Amino acid sequence: MQQKISNKQFQINTVSFLTDFLLTGMVIGPIAAPFLAASNLPILPQIAEIIYFMGNHVCPQPHMGIELASPFIMAVCMRCYGTVMGLFATRLLYIADKGKAFYWLHKYGWNGAAIATVLMMAYPLEMAAEILGWWSFQNIVVVPFGLITGLAWGLFTMPIFHGSKS
Repeated sequence: MQQKISNKQFQINTVSFLTDFLLTGMVIGPIAAPFLAASNLPILPQIAEIIYFMGNHVCPQPHMGIELASPFIMAVCMRCYGTVMGLFATRLLYIADKGKAFYWLHKYGWNGAAIATVLMMAYPLEMAAEILGWWSFQNIVVVPFGLITGLAWGLFTMPIFHGSKS
């Protein structure tokens, strides 16, 4: 017997699918871009151009990306990629416990939103410190700040995007 899917269930599944689709692109795209750009195969360099175009519009310092396929660099800097890795880590955590653990910030309402907001400030504060000359861009410095931001963002939003009722 076939189960009837309610509109609400369909909406949750659609949002969950779109969220995972976008996250997959954010994880794979910046790494794939240099290899696609270096390829001599038809269409692949054009796909890389699209990825670089997107990276240039979401990353404040895309020119600081790591060189993966000489002379081509990742489509975003490692601060941005650290943020993506934090989001990806929280997606894996969500798969493991479906948003039931104590650390999922959506459970705490506005207090959880405030905690997430404070933690998400790691990225802009580190970047401001760099701009002010307190230190220079170094991957070992910027990755953890991006990671903290991505974890905070994911710990608040993953249960919302994937339908947790907790």
